[in-house]
Amino acid sequence: MNKIVLPPQLRKVVDKALLKKIQSGLEQVEIQLLEAVTHTDPVANVTSRHLLKAGGKRLRPVLVLLGAALGDDSKDEVVKAAVVVELTHLATLYHDDVMDRAPMRRGVPTAHEVWGNSVAILTGDLLFARASQIVSRLGGKALSLQADTFERLCLGQLHETLGPQNNEDPIEHYIQVLADKTGSLIAASAELGVVYGDGPDEYREPMRIYGEKVGVAFQLIDDVIDILSDASGKTPGTDLRAGVPTMPTLLLRAQAATDPKAAELIEIIDAGLEDDDQLALAVSKLREHPALEEAYQIAKQWAADAVAALAPLPDSPVKDALRVFAEAVVDREQ
Repeated sequence: MNKIVLPPQLRKVVDKALLKKIQSGLEQVEIQLLEAVTHTDPVANVTSRHLLKAGGKRLRPVLVLLGAALGDDSKDEVVKAAVVVELTHLATLYHDDVMDRAPMRRGVPTAHEVWGNSVAILTGDLLFARASQIVSRLGGKALSLQADTFERLCLGQLHETLGPQNNEDPIEHYIQVLADKTGSLIAASAELGVVYGDGPDEYREPMRIYGEKVGVAFQLIDDVIDILSDASGKTPGTDLRAGVPTMPTLLLRAQAATDPKAAELIEIIDAGLEDDDQLALAVSKLREHPALEEAYQIAKQWAADAVAALAPLPDSPVKDALRVFAEAVVDREQ
């Protein structure tokens, strides 16, 4: 079993009793995750464990556990709900890596690099199937949430693949992709915690909104980290080199008609960044351009809006932890 370490987003949480409960819950989640990816089929048994064994932040299970702490977090269904969202997340990673042709994930070669595209896709499907088996035992509320979330995950990937259509604002399109691809599952995690912790129904919507906004903030700050990633050990500009749309580059393109520096930088980016010197030049110029700071401020605003969504919840250690979690999302370095 992986050693469970609380996500750094919870380091500033003051209530140590709450942290201890989250830690204990995560340990139970990890045990059940391993059981869920264990197959009698020898091939599936190996491929399904591949990314789970590589670790991960377990942010979605943490939000299930925090949501449940608003009610009764001791119920067995809470851990099962946390397992469902993490299995779903893992499944999307197998599929995303095939579509993005990503060579590495969590410090290990991606499944499609090891076994090929077909095995990676089918392994993702198996993980979705296991998540569906577990969610079916949780009942109608979980089934409905899972189905709606799965639809949004697929639509988000589809819209990302197709790109913005005619007369569609590229930045608005990008935000919607982030809300669907990332925000929807984080939102479902927070809401499922309330549902299966038997929290008050009026907490569901604030937690759903909170989760979606945190998810968007998380991805937006990833865009900034891609340019400022020296401290995390990543090569700066990985997404930039790959031509992946990010908030800083979208802002640059929006400003290029009136900002000569933005136009110059877009010209460098569009010429191709396969050469290390060209990549370093683009990264250096983008670090100096106001678009990067603007992207950071947009991420901070999404995190602030997530905290604001918690207003209907009573003051409590859980609410404090959720606030700390959202704020820490945009202060992270990796």
